[in-house]
Amino acid sequence: MTLDRFRPAVKGAIAPSVTLAKRVGLTPNGVSALALALALVGGAAFAVAPRRDPLIYLGGAVAVALNGWLDLVDGELARETGTGSDAGDLLDHVLDRYADIAMISGLAAGIEAYALGLAAVTGVLMTSYLGTQAQAVGLDRVYGGLVGRADRLALVVAVGAVAAFVTQPFSGLTVVGWLLVFFAVVGHFTALQRFYYAMKAL
Repeated sequence: MTLDRFRPAVKGAIAPSVTLAKRVGLTPNGVSALALALALVGGAAFAVAPRRDPLIYLGGAVAVALNGWLDLVDGELARETGTGSDAGDLLDHVLDRYADIAMISGLAAGIEAYALGLAAVTGVLMTSYLGTQAQAVGLDRVYGGLVGRADRLALVVAVGAVAAFVTQPFSGLTVVGWLLVFFAVVGHFTALQRFYYAMKAL
């Protein structure tokens, strides 16, 4: 299970967004920065939703969905304009990691589950780290494993939408709490999957 493998299939769907970015003069780095800003908005929405109004989760879900969309647009924009570079790739990955931290921290802060949030965010960061570390030692970049970034974003969007209307906990946790449990367990498992693949290849 990983939606990352379908990135090439959505090239046509994102073409209008790439064209719009070019028309308004956005660079790939600018699109990446805008994606980060949306992730910060999403994380803030998740943090305040339980105390202010659960419907705010919907706003957070929309912001995260847009973050994921722009994460596709920046790479395609770089390819179309011939402005791709190692520096741009590095910036994109750094901003993606900060975006991941913002979104998951916001989810954890909203339900005041800080230890669970720490376990979830480290699982997510280790998954991403192992994906790029394989490339650093001479292998191809690894996107595989049980859950990739595209999967995580899809789950955050789905759970955010559900959390806006389902606030009652079940088995001691809300739907957001269970999402964090999933990220904590499956995130570290996916990281170990990628580690195994890299070690076997080496």
